[in-house]
Amino acid sequence: MERRSTRIGLALWALLVTAFLWIPLLLILVYAFNRSNVQSWPIPGFTTHWFRVAWDAQEVRDAIWLSVRAGLLATGIAILLGSGAAFAIARFRFFGRESVSFLLVLPIALPGIITGMALNTFFVFNHIDLSLWTIVIGHATFCIVIVYNNVLARLRRSSPSLLEASADLGADGWQTFRFVVWPVLSTALVAGGLLAFALSFDEVVVTYFTAGAQNTLPLLIFGYIRLGQQLPVVNAIAFAMIVLTVIPVALAQRLMRDTGVLRRGAANVTEATQGIPAV
Repeated sequence: MERRSTRIGLALWALLVTAFLWIPLLLILVYAFNRSNVQSWPIPGFTTHWFRVAWDAQEVRDAIWLSVRAGLLATGIAILLGSGAAFAIARFRFFGRESVSFLLVLPIALPGIITGMALNTFFVFNHIDLSLWTIVIGHATFCIVIVYNNVLARLRRSSPSLLEASADLGADGWQTFRFVVWPVLSTALVAGGLLAFALSFDEVVVTYFTAGAQNTLPLLIFGYIRLGQQLPVVNAIAFAMIVLTVIPVALAQRLMRDTGVLRRGAANVTEATQGIPAV
């Protein structure tokens, strides 16, 4: 049994780690409302002026729209390829299976600059012009890993006997997918998609090597900071990015909780086979 001092120590440690991660973000959130264009403490007053300045800038709106498009396209590709790879790894046994799984997970472990440089070299060697689609390909390399891990974890928690029971009771492939597989995997796919979009939306290193002359939101912020201009506007944009990133991550965390996978899947086997003569 854990002692009270152990629980207090763990809670204190968790609080310190949370503070270490969130205090810099909270400072940015506060500075976004700073009336002065000089970042000093204490803040002389509060205003929403910089949000209006950021929104009125055409380049900011274009960067937001480009980031959203790239994130949605990369997420769609990641859901298709990541879920397919997870099915193959979880349901089939073949030579090199563990090696394939390792190669699928590797991109998320590599530094973004390595992935970006490798992609840039590939595009230049093949005379591919940098565009929206090169950004999407770059983001998909690590977004696939997020979806793959989510779906694979869910498949490993679900029992293959549910599929066997559905087939034994006469359900065809579509009925099995609709009533058994989809209810089990739906939350994992949605959670993986949300996390993939959040990761894509604020990725700067890979985007830097695959965007060419285009500016996504992270690249625009990077340029503003590098040139030392419009720091109050940067804070306002960063505020919006933090909010837009926290929402999908929070939703994904909620969806990844225990959702009664086995109970729901077993119940749906009966629904899938209603009215079908037993074999």
